[in-house]
Amino acid sequence: MRYPIMRITRVGIVGCGIMGSGIAQVCAQAGIDVVVTEKDEIALQRGMATIRKAVRRLEEKGRVNSQAILQNINGTTEIDDFRTCDLVIECVTEDLGLKKHIFRTLDGICQRDAVLATNTSVLSIGEMAGCTARPDKVIGTHFLTPAPVNKLLEIVVTAQTSEDTLRRVQQFVETVGKTSIVARDKPGFVVNRVLASIMFNAVRLLEEGVATKEDIETAMEVGLGLPMGPLKLLDLIGIDTVVLGSEALFKELNEQQYNPPQTLRRMAGEGLLGRKTGKGFYEYPDSPGTGAG
Repeated sequence: MRYPIMRITRVGIVGCGIMGSGIAQVCAQAGIDVVVTEKDEIALQRGMATIRKAVRRLEEKGRVNSQAILQNINGTTEIDDFRTCDLVIECVTEDLGLKKHIFRTLDGICQRDAVLATNTSVLSIGEMAGCTARPDKVIGTHFLTPAPVNKLLEIVVTAQTSEDTLRRVQQFVETVGKTSIVARDKPGFVVNRVLASIMFNAVRLLEEGVATKEDIETAMEVGLGLPMGPLKLLDLIGIDTVVLGSEALFKELNEQQYNPPQTLRRMAGEGLLGRKTGKGFYEYPDSPGTGAG
């Protein structure tokens, strides 16, 4: 016998960077109350400004009412403000130690029936669940970049994730207007196991001088119908984020195709991280990282 699903009406988001701000926007646009936190006020205000800019751009196109959306979002630097959330999604950098610390903290703060989720794209969700007293209520909610635009969401279940937790999250996914797939907790899940190979081979082609970056992008966009070339996508995700995630994937699978190319490692070391710093494979003069706009 199936019991009624407990609806998710208030969502907490740990981190208001590229992914966290995008997920907050998605939830708020669906009429869900959102609490989003950052490590300090400066980072929080930067993230909130990103949300306001994105929502007002949609309003200019006649698609939304920005005031109605923004009033659904509360920014805070206090993680204790997640106490009343039905679902909390962790969206920090791909550092397993940091994520495990966050899950321990959330487990001690959140109400006992709250679902704890991670937006990781490669790391072990089971290890995060093992840091809590509620492993049955821990799950992966991998929004794809950019979260407000991409329609897919990977729901990732561990061996201990309960059927009730899965059903609650599937209903949440429907509420925010996404299409979900369910994947097991294996390195890279579905999307990144495929995508990493595409992005890294594009970089290797560039390193070998096989073609220009423009022709590589055109081949993928026109020839394969991808909405965005792999080098543009790397800039959008963030070079440092990709390197961190792929290093974890390479460590787990020990397959050379997931070893980040030297070009990416060099760019990460030099701070050429893509859109967020104003320069990666391309330049972005209006990026927050450039001090403009």
